[in-house]
Amino acid sequence: MDIKDTYIKFFENKGHKYIPSSGVIPENDPTSLFTTAGMQPLVPYLMGAKHPEGTRLVDVQKCFRTNDLDAIGDKCHHTFFEMLGNWSLGDYFKKESITWSLELLTKKFNIDINKLAVTVFEGEKNIPRDDESASVWKSLGISEDRISYLDRSNNFWIAGNSGPCGPDTEIFYWTSDEPVPKKHDPNDERWVEIWNNVFMQYYMDEKGNISPLSQKNVDTGMGVERITAVLEKKDDNYKTSIWKDIISQIEEVSHKSYDDPKYTKAMRIIADHIRAIVMISGDDAKIKPSNTDQGYILRRLIRRTIRYAKKLEIDINSDWDIKLASMIIDKYAKYYNELIRNRETILEVLKTEKTKFNRTLEKGLREFEKITRHLDEDMINKDLVFRLYDTYGFPIELTEELALENNLKVDTEGFKQKFKEHQEKSRTASAGKFKGGLAGDGVIETKYHTATHLLNAALKEVINKDVHQMGSNITAERMRFDFSCDHKLTDEEKMKVEALVNKWIEEKIDVTNEIMSKEEALKSGAECMFIEKYPDEVTVYSIGNISKELCGGPHVKNTGELGHFKIKKEEASSAGVRRIKAILE
Repeated sequence: MDIKDTYIKFFENKGHKYIPSSGVIPENDPTSLFTTAGMQPLVPYLMGAKHPEGTRLVDVQKCFRTNDLDAIGDKCHHTFFEMLGNWSLGDYFKKESITWSLELLTKKFNIDINKLAVTVFEGEKNIPRDDESASVWKSLGISEDRISYLDRSNNFWIAGNSGPCGPDTEIFYWTSDEPVPKKHDPNDERWVEIWNNVFMQYYMDEKGNISPLSQKNVDTGMGVERITAVLEKKDDNYKTSIWKDIISQIEEVSHKSYDDPKYTKAMRIIADHIRAIVMISGDDAKIKPSNTDQGYILRRLIRRTIRYAKKLEIDINSDWDIKLASMIIDKYAKYYNELIRNRETILEVLKTEKTKFNRTLEKGLREFEKITRHLDEDMINKDLVFRLYDTYGFPIELTEELALENNLKVDTEGFKQKFKEHQEKSRTASAGKFKGGLAGDGVIETKYHTATHLLNAALKEVINKDVHQMGSNITAERMRFDFSCDHKLTDEEKMKVEALVNKWIEEKIDVTNEIMSKEEALKSGAECMFIEKYPDEVTVYSIGNISKELCGGPHVKNTGELGHFKIKKEEASSAGVRRIKAILE
């Protein structure tokens, strides 16, 4: 059974329109480096904007969670994962959502209802207990003993401190071969969550006041990796059909067995990271390894993969990584066409970064020799061990192996403490970058969003008509705009672009939008990034006769609302791509 196909077809038969996955970088959400959940790309529509495909949607979204890469290597965590979702934007609500969820699980996935349990919101002072969801579950055959009422931390969803929110109901599956207990125990880890249905029926303001929403939404999420493990009765995700061929290839190139506990973790990390590398470098956002933001994560993933390949004694200079990447491209191309378009880019990124890191690795080995030559004792202290890790990418295991060969000891416990302190600092520093959620739709961000359209139009007029947007990032303080261009802009070009944008702002031009088919939009001359990502029905925003683009919004009503546009910096972003940072004063 193809789980993704089955899920999508099931909800298409319930009147849902399939929408393609958004890219790996959430559009105009500066709080998150990567798309971390299926709801992120749909935020404007959950807030009330009309979706071109209607009020019932279904998708499979590329998602990433990269704030704790060192946790990868167990049975169930992944850097990249796929999230199945079905959505109601002011259409159906709890009864239909819960009924269809149970129907899919028991009729299409053939899960025994006796192995299911659910949780619902227990309620609190201003929000009633979710008896409505519990009542629907009971009417469908879930016994009272299998329904647990939990508090806000478990069964209530809100992004940030204010905004749309509501109770959720989570579905759990009994994974053990032991008899299913009559009563559900939320603390028993043998009950594994497989699906979450969020019912956004309230709005919470900054003071915590709750009021009913005029548009009630349903937002569901089911992880492909987890449901696959459940359906295939595997307690290790890496033994499912998703990973089987990838693990086999790693076994072949390393001449090691996955079932040998000495090598299991390394193989999981290589498999997980190679898949994530393919998805990031194969995205149309054209992310390249660097020392900042998404590029830094990509570089770290590649280098960590190489380190663990060395642990498995894989010939690093062979094409082992290219073989694995090619296998993953072919495996996922059906849902993500960009992997085919960007195949050569993916393979070149791997090749180039591997060459760079091999040089770093050699430097690290020389540094190790220098360190050990000047030791006054037979112990490599925590600071030296951490320097090898942080500067040269040496995992503690590699340092320990080298030390053993030289009859030396390693302050492993000291390193772990220093590493823990480093992690805490990193988490604190990057907390805003990874939290995700309903961000980037305030008044100022909306102005900047519209300004990117004017900037795009001005660049076409000043530079040439072949200039295209390659990406954008917006915060309340500034806008960042990447565009295709083969040269550094001259001072004159920058002045002309700036003047043209301000001229259009001063002219107070109305900003309008209309919904049409994708084909009609393209025929009308509307521009867009990554046309393949858009559904059959699209929203086209026009700024007079100056700009016409496919876009999800939000935008101001008139350019006169924007203020004064000023370019602060113009620089290279990557090969053939320039970047402008600008503000509205």
